[in-house]
Amino acid sequence: MNSADLSRATADPIQLVGMSYYFAPSTVARAKERGLNVFQFYGLGRGGVLGDVDYDVVFDAFNFFSPSAIGMLWTNSRELAGPVETAEAHVEAAYAYADETFGAIPTEVLAKFALAVHKVADSVATGHHALLDGYKQFAVPANPVHSAYLGAILMRELRGCVHIDAVRDVGLTPAEAAYLQDPTVFKMHGYTDDDVPTVTPELEAKKRQAEDITSAAMASYFEVLSDDERQALRDGALAMNDAVKNPVPVTQ
Repeated sequence: MNSADLSRATADPIQLVGMSYYFAPSTVARAKERGLNVFQFYGLGRGGVLGDVDYDVVFDAFNFFSPSAIGMLWTNSRELAGPVETAEAHVEAAYAYADETFGAIPTEVLAKFALAVHKVADSVATGHHALLDGYKQFAVPANPVHSAYLGAILMRELRGCVHIDAVRDVGLTPAEAAYLQDPTVFKMHGYTDDDVPTVTPELEAKKRQAEDITSAAMASYFEVLSDDERQALRDGALAMNDAVKNPVPVTQ
């Protein structure tokens, strides 16, 4: 499998898999244990990988959220708990979700996927992709289920960071990009009807261009892999995507 095919084949699965723990029942429960609702846990947990930083840093890294949404997810939530420790708890929630979900996938598939995605993540230079850098600070677990899931999160954040660059390069605003991606997600990201852009053929063309740039950039990162490693990444991503829809707990 070549890198361009891998980029296209894994884009949607990695997006789904990497975010599926955010609002899972077990994550909701862990948020309550910390005196947070699941949205506060998400904001502090994902943003907290950046450190105990100012609003502007999180707003820039999340990019596709409205200012008011980041105010709620980060500024207000930061008054309730520490971002760094919340980020650690949020990653532990990810591992708990993985244990609830990926039990039907052969361990060898997850282990090979993990080796491939962490090789990609390790090859990306630090200093530009903030959320990727933040998650790369966590030690890679020995447990292949957990290692694979951390790897899926890393790949989701890498593609997200690359897409932010692409959107900026083609001249789309965050609101325009979010709306063209999905009007429902646009609302979930804190935008209102007043923020809805006028959709024109030119705007839609820019969005397609941004997607093409993103896919090409991801393909360039996958060039570090061998053919077998690219196949392992694809197989693991598709297996995990299927497992999200049909979860099976891991048995010890």
